[in-house]
Amino acid sequence: MQEKKQKKSLIKQNILQYIDFMNITRYEFYKKTGITRGILDQNNGMSEENTARFLACFPEINSEWLLKGEGEMLKSNIPIAKHTEDGSGIPLIPISAMAGAFTDDLNVLEYECDRYVVPVFKGADFLIAVKGDSMYPKYSSGDIVACKKLPLDTFFQWNKVYVLDTDQGPLIKRVQEGKYKDSIAIVSDNDKYRPFELYRKQIYNIALVLGVIRLE
Repeated sequence: MQEKKQKKSLIKQNILQYIDFMNITRYEFYKKTGITRGILDQNNGMSEENTARFLACFPEINSEWLLKGEGEMLKSNIPIAKHTEDGSGIPLIPISAMAGAFTDDLNVLEYECDRYVVPVFKGADFLIAVKGDSMYPKYSSGDIVACKKLPLDTFFQWNKVYVLDTDQGPLIKRVQEGKYKDSIAIVSDNDKYRPFELYRKQIYNIALVLGVIRLE
């Protein structure tokens, strides 16, 4: 009888997801953590010692997410450096100009936007401010979220928060499985706002919210 192949542990899967989002190479990961090279490629669990090393090197990680897959990947209120003057860093764009962030519009990204260096968000493509209270208490109006562009045909991770450029305007909402074949459910954390269905053909661009940050 053929032996059943053991799958990677949830912790290893989440570590791989994290370093992919943050554009951290495996070489950089092993060098920074001191974890033995090749551990992430093995189909087994992650020792408590190596898990502790990972969390010590990347304190921005939400441990509940790492260990159980619950909540957001990163902790809230992560501090960032002050804005840069040399054109480096991640652009903070007005929500009204969000479409430009997806198309790399030079007028939006180079001339009209402040830029910030965010050490823990190497994979972020742009920053955007939350407007309104529809996502309260998760996000308050004025909070800054870091976003990573995704392909239009991306497979949504249900119950995660996304920034969506749609025919109804820009949305920062939680996404859940829709009632229909080609739709998704758009959900607010504030129960004053009712969920609604949005068809994929109504979505022009997609970005995953990596986490919330604080400007110094």
